[in-house]
Amino acid sequence: MDYIKVGWITNTHGIKGELKIHPLTDDINRFDDLKKVYIGNNKVAAEIERVKYIKGWVILKFKEFNNINEVLQYKGDYIYIDERDRVELPEDHFFIFDIIDCSVYTTKGEKVGLVVDVLQYASNDVYVVKDHNNEKEYLIPAVKEFVVEVDVEDKKIIIDPIEGMIE
Repeated sequence: MDYIKVGWITNTHGIKGELKIHPLTDDINRFDDLKKVYIGNNKVAAEIERVKYIKGWVILKFKEFNNINEVLQYKGDYIYIDERDRVELPEDHFFIFDIIDCSVYTTKGEKVGLVVDVLQYASNDVYVVKDHNNEKEYLIPAVKEFVVEVDVEDKKIIIDPIEGMIE
């Protein structure tokens, strides 16, 4: 089974076994539709009992846990879902986890580097591309003007950079 990260456990919340989650999704209300998630590296299955939202954070209560001592061990871990439960995206939209680790090439076939992060801004996302050969990082706006092709299956992105974008 393949898993997708949907949140990062930042802390406990209260004493009744709730967890404070930093969402790793554009749609924070996505958690309303989830019934079952997997916690941590061992992918411990947990059934969601209740979801609350407080100032951009997600507070999850699981049926399996009823006090702070049972969930404290998961602080710093990730929340995963089964890949079958992921939402369908419109054409030319991608999950961040699909973009991370893609190799980036110019239209001339020159390797630029590897996507190590995606910065999310109101206007558009920006790909952080690291060139491990010379330890440089490039910021590539994720817009059609610069991103010619995204192939998440082959983990490859083709860009058409303007002068000064990658030097």
